[in-house]
Amino acid sequence: MRSVVRHTMRALLLTSMHNTNGQPLASYSKVIFLPMRAFAVAAVLFLVLTVPLQNPSSGQAPAKPQVQADETSRKTNDASESPPTANPNVTETLVDETLADDPDILKMLEPYRARVRELDTVIGRLKGELRKTRIGAGTLGNFVTDGLRAEASRKLGKPITVMVTNSGGMRKNSIAEGELRVRDIFELLPFENKLITVDMSGTQLLRLLAIVLTEQDAQSGARITYRLTAGEKPEFVSAKLINTQGREQAIDPKAIYRVATIDYLYNLKSGNYSILQEARNLEPIGITMRDALMNYVKTENANERPIRATMDNRFTQIGPSAKEAAQE
Repeated sequence: MRSVVRHTMRALLLTSMHNTNGQPLASYSKVIFLPMRAFAVAAVLFLVLTVPLQNPSSGQAPAKPQVQADETSRKTNDASESPPTANPNVTETLVDETLADDPDILKMLEPYRARVRELDTVIGRLKGELRKTRIGAGTLGNFVTDGLRAEASRKLGKPITVMVTNSGGMRKNSIAEGELRVRDIFELLPFENKLITVDMSGTQLLRLLAIVLTEQDAQSGARITYRLTAGEKPEFVSAKLINTQGREQAIDPKAIYRVATIDYLYNLKSGNYSILQEARNLEPIGITMRDALMNYVKTENANERPIRATMDNRFTQIGPSAKEAAQE
């Protein structure tokens, strides 16, 4: 095959050096000769790359068919091998109600049985359904913040002016009227957020309450007045404190107020709630918000006071909304 290539190249080169009449190209332009020589080289390369060469010493066919034969032989040998035998030490067990309990597993689970049963313990009663809504998290937000504020005041032995928490941490949208169980509080507040208190000036407190409204979170201890913007978003107008007798009290910008919240909001250190970093005298109360709320429910139940789903005016809208005003 290599001799064929050599002869082909020689013929092509010779042909490219003559004109169509067989005369040498001595009198012709090299512009014509060079393309012809390039064509000859390209043709030879095509033959070399596409035509498989025979072994010059033995004259045998290319090795590829031999490889295919070897693979065929190997597959035949593999097929002749016997299939693997089953492991005699492996057994099958049907898992259903007829299977006896494993005493070791029961012993391992025993410490958790009491905790699981504890979730169904009744700790109080609920009058009316608690429901989470947009502004202030509805009656569910009122219940949580009122309970946390009362328990924080009891543990510290001094009143808490305002309690603030985020509605996103409340993971149930509603609790039906009837018995309140430990399970309800765990499902409502599944996180290990802890209660803290800080001291804030009246100016800082007003800013904090405006943030509570903007974030549509929950609070206890103040009355926030707002209106709705053209985009139906709440806009802060003013805020006043509500004393233990339910009367309104103006917020003194220069006075210092004790505010309770959760460590999660304090530790954010960014965004709207970064204002908490401006507060002073951080004091951990030493209890999670979930345990605090359960203690509050138990205390109310011990005093034969059911938890009531009340929607008061701690968030008061003034004026019509933009949509209502446009329809008038």
